[in-house]
Amino acid sequence: MKNKDKLVVLVVEDEPAQLELLTYNLEAAGFLVDTASDGEDALIKVAETPPDLILLDWMLPLVSGIEICRRLKSKSKTRAIPIIMLSARTDEVDLVRGLDMGADDYVGKPYSVVELIARVRSHLRRVRAEAVGGIMAYEDIELNGETHQVSRAGVCIKLGPTEYRLLATLLEKPGRVWSRQRLLDRVWGQDIYVETRTVDVHVGRLRKALCAHGGNDLVRTIRGYGYALGG
Repeated sequence: MKNKDKLVVLVVEDEPAQLELLTYNLEAAGFLVDTASDGEDALIKVAETPPDLILLDWMLPLVSGIEICRRLKSKSKTRAIPIIMLSARTDEVDLVRGLDMGADDYVGKPYSVVELIARVRSHLRRVRAEAVGGIMAYEDIELNGETHQVSRAGVCIKLGPTEYRLLATLLEKPGRVWSRQRLLDRVWGQDIYVETRTVDVHVGRLRKALCAHGGNDLVRTIRGYGYALGG
């Protein structure tokens, strides 16, 4: 059972030294920590007691981290759990693949524990933040800040937490041009470092979701700068 005063981080890592390091530092930072050393154990633990956030190694025995991410993000009950992928694979193609599978963040090994915990805090702040409230809309797109539901032309659209925050930001001022860096600051937070390429990946996923049931692509690309909704 979760301690009501502490958030739970599930660390999925098969290297004992890394697992011990992360557990020690997360507990020192005030989190409750649950652990799993292989993919099957991780899926069982999430099903039994969903954590508030998951630190997920890419290379795992039995079920890979990328497959765990795909499964969790495909289910409504676990889709909103932030997942930070940890991997020694730092090529851009791996970053894009991890984000395409639904990961909310991607951290290459070796990493700074201080920065990693800052990212954990940043993602949890956004998850725990109160809804903006009210309804924001542009043309046939509607976002309900109280229920966190998004629809287009009356059809419900399923968005991951990062795509939801991107859309909410773009809906604040339709037509306004947002630089990639500004979107990073607003959606991911100013206290962590994320590659600007990450914005492009998540905007692509947002576009795909918004156009899944028809309709024009309303997200405009400003070449070499950023994005805008309509305008």
